[in-house]
Amino acid sequence: MLVRLIYASRARLPIEPAMLDEILETSLAANPRHGITGVLCHGNGVFLQALEGDREAVSRLYLNIGRDKRHHDAVLLHYEEIAERAFAGWPMGRVNAGKINPATLLRFSAQGELDPFRMPGAASLALLKELIAGAAIVGRSPERGRH
Repeated sequence: MLVRLIYASRARLPIEPAMLDEILETSLAANPRHGITGVLCHGNGVFLQALEGDREAVSRLYLNIGRDKRHHDAVLLHYEEIAERAFAGWPMGRVNAGKINPATLLRFSAQGELDPFRMPGAASLALLKELIAGAAIVGRSPERGRH
């Protein structure tokens, strides 16, 4: 059974490139083995992440994220059974919210900044789907390096 889980968390430390690289390295190494796809949006000291895959694999990963010392205040925003993936092409895509057009964020957030703690779960999902449609998501594969 396929599921989609969306959560938000706060970074314990400032979000630095080295931290993001470490998160992505781990995700890109482990997610394909477990059939997990998704996207990580970061900015303003917060993470917004969508995970898709088998219910048990996604649940296990979410529990591990909750114990990760880089995050705190993890909040489940949205969880649903799905017929197909929205993020099928992404073992773990990445979006820097600081590079998103503020008009896009204003469509989903009253403040015009990434604050998933104030957004309904459905709006968080809609924002992530909009970012795919607008080609705002970037990824990295071990074979090709950054793109």
